[in-house]
Amino acid sequence: MEKIILTGDRPTGRLHLGHYVGSLKRRVELQNSGKFDKVFIMIADAQALTDNADNPEKIRQNIIEVALDYLSCGLDPAKSTIFIQSQIAELCELTFYYMNLVTVSRLQRNPTVKTEIQLRGFAESNDAGDNRPGIPVGFFTYPISQASDITAFRATTVPVGEDQEPMIEQTREIVRKFNSVYGETLVEPDILLPDNSACLRLPGTDGKAKMSKSLGNCIYLSDPAEDVRKKVMSMYTDPGHIKVEDPGKVEGNTVFTYLDAFSRPEHFAEFLPDYASLDELKDHYRRGGLGDVKVKKFLNSILQEELEPIRTRRKEFEQDIPAVYEMLKKGCDAAREVAAATLADVRRAMRINYFEDAELIASQAEKFRG
Repeated sequence: MEKIILTGDRPTGRLHLGHYVGSLKRRVELQNSGKFDKVFIMIADAQALTDNADNPEKIRQNIIEVALDYLSCGLDPAKSTIFIQSQIAELCELTFYYMNLVTVSRLQRNPTVKTEIQLRGFAESNDAGDNRPGIPVGFFTYPISQASDITAFRATTVPVGEDQEPMIEQTREIVRKFNSVYGETLVEPDILLPDNSACLRLPGTDGKAKMSKSLGNCIYLSDPAEDVRKKVMSMYTDPGHIKVEDPGKVEGNTVFTYLDAFSRPEHFAEFLPDYASLDELKDHYRRGGLGDVKVKKFLNSILQEELEPIRTRRKEFEQDIPAVYEMLKKGCDAAREVAAATLADVRRAMRINYFEDAELIASQAEKFRG
């Protein structure tokens, strides 16, 4: 069996460090590893419209932003098929068929769906006096859409962040249900989580549980160096660490979580030679005598080193936007060919391939002749 990757992002804005450490950096490594036969990277615009239906221009404008972030981080169209979800009509048809394999109660139990409903402020009931908007059906059923995306390309591996684990499990359930009803047709995928636990869910700069565009606590991959510096210097730390000499807490301290995610041993020799390792830095902070400003400056140096090549490459790709759109169109054409083949297999398994089934036509003709 071929080893195939499928992953992607919703184009609701530029990509940030949470995307980068949670999945994007790993995608580039996997793309270049030579261990996979095919890599599909999807810009999930149709999925983004499920809770942005009143603002399609936002999604339209962000397609190119996400594509530029992909390219600047090292995703290579020669090695990965980069495509736009809405341009693959077969995905909608697969989603429709899979809807018959999932109950409403199962979707209601999906932890990711429940969390996202709360995050976006949707009303979960029709209680009188609740002025919040109701849950769009498309948003409620997006785990099924995601299963369509994954299975259409016969993905064996889906590299995502920890918050997407319930979604992948739902896909696996759909695959098992389909195959048990219609025969072995679909491929059951495996999830690939980040190796570094600090990367599973990078907190926002304000210490919130998740970096989120809607919360305004992001460091974007395309942020200018000065913007990155300002965001790092304003980061949430330990509120009890008021004076330099005060003992500080490392756990729950956003700056140290970022250092867990981004720092490497060589960074200390280059940017902070007073310390031999991150453990040594943490020990000093815990016992007191180490100020937040010094630690933040160290983190800023690390992030600038990581982001500067990305910013430079982005500026180069920005010089030829028509070429980026042409790359996306070629990716869509290639992706649709693969999805069409999967859909054909699904239709055969479901026995709704009426016009290509010569045996069916012949048997029906014989029946009515008799």
